[in-house]
Amino acid sequence: MDTIEAAKKRMRNKRKGNNQKEDDNSSRSYVNSLISRILLSVIVFFAAIIFANSTKIGNEFIRETVLKENISFTKIANIYNKYFGSIVPFDKVIKDDQTVFNEKIQYESITNYKDGYELKVNKNYLVPTINSGVVVFVGEKEGYGNTVIIQGIDEVDYWYGNVGNLSVSLYDYVSKGSYLGTAEGEKMYLLFRKDSEYLEYNEFIE
Repeated sequence: MDTIEAAKKRMRNKRKGNNQKEDDNSSRSYVNSLISRILLSVIVFFAAIIFANSTKIGNEFIRETVLKENISFTKIANIYNKYFGSIVPFDKVIKDDQTVFNEKIQYESITNYKDGYELKVNKNYLVPTINSGVVVFVGEKEGYGNTVIIQGIDEVDYWYGNVGNLSVSLYDYVSKGSYLGTAEGEKMYLLFRKDSEYLEYNEFIE
């Protein structure tokens, strides 16, 4: 009997040891993969700098394409993740398109204003985000007041004008329906743009 019990104990210890080895191997593999991705990113970054500074073509490309065009952070992120994978395991945070407050834009009336729209809202109206995306601008825009621009996961630029008490900062990732800020007074502005084309509001809000 003692021999059988001893054999069972040895088998349990052996399985436990194998599981520990598998966990260690998995952790080591992830760390190695992470280091490789970081090194590759650094190499690509410095190669781009050298290309831009040492060649006329590279310099013109940076000046004409990067400085004058609207950079698509969404496209860059998608391309990077496609070929190199995510540097950190935030995939579920970014891909799960869930609303926080389950709110939509509410207004009393909407009228055309410049390239976008003016909305009449309740005083101190809490503004929810229309779509998930990255904050690419926070500051004053002529005619729109304090403005937040979010580049959505659909590559549409969402402008929220005349908004204060902001809960976001530049380059934050925000989820659809989350609290953005408070409308100043009883009006706010919305503008929707994709690839230099201004879009109709009814494509995004009811």
